[in-house]
Amino acid sequence: MSYKRSKYFTTSNKRKIKHFILNNKSKITVVFFHGFMSDMIGAKPKAIQRFCSKHKLNFLKFEYSGHGKSSGKFTEGNISKWTNDAKQLIKAKVKKDSNLIFVGSSMGSWVALKLIKKFKKKINGFIGISSAPEFLDRLMWRKFNKKIKKKIIKEKFYNLHMSNSVYPLTKQLIWDGRKNKILNKKILFRIRVTLFHSLRDEVVPLKFSKMIFKIFPNSNRKLIKIKDGNHSLSRKRDLKKICSELNNIISKKD
Repeated sequence: MSYKRSKYFTTSNKRKIKHFILNNKSKITVVFFHGFMSDMIGAKPKAIQRFCSKHKLNFLKFEYSGHGKSSGKFTEGNISKWTNDAKQLIKAKVKKDSNLIFVGSSMGSWVALKLIKKFKKKINGFIGISSAPEFLDRLMWRKFNKKIKKKIIKEKFYNLHMSNSVYPLTKQLIWDGRKNKILNKKILFRIRVTLFHSLRDEVVPLKFSKMIFKIFPNSNRKLIKIKDGNHSLSRKRDLKKICSELNNIISKKD
């Protein structure tokens, strides 16, 4: 087993992407995709990293451009750029003979879902945590009033105050989100899919995970509803359940 400290990968567009690799010379690599305005040092990636270390699996986590300590401005980023960041990094850092398990948190599920077909021959499974594909349009733009929409169109920027956080939204971010629809697609090849969603998620409704379910008609699918959790699902008992499902996918248990 070898640990590699956080390093930087330079993309074709000169963006420097901070990442961490745990190399256990395994045939399986678990890739963690963090959420919107998040980073790779939260409770979920740490718990999954510990799991991978214990079970001698390879592990990769990273930060999209404009997030954490990766280069670039957040307001210049979008789903297309962040998906490309992830695709280039995975291709460069994951060995060709390694199978992949993607774990996406919130927006990270959107990015991961965009890449599953790109890595079709290598994907073994997908775990979605409080998944939020197409949230820019479905949860933001469609619910904005005329005043907010007018401000975004005219000024190309708006600070959205939501759930005790401020989200700097740009017109290009929202417009780009529309080019990256995934919920109207079908992934017909068979993989193992587990989705976690809290019934009390205050940010993303349960219906988003139900819509993802329909993307995988031929897969071994499971939707785990957490009765008392929140959007983060970062409590010890939440993390234990996530790692247990990761173990099921690796062990190919139903």
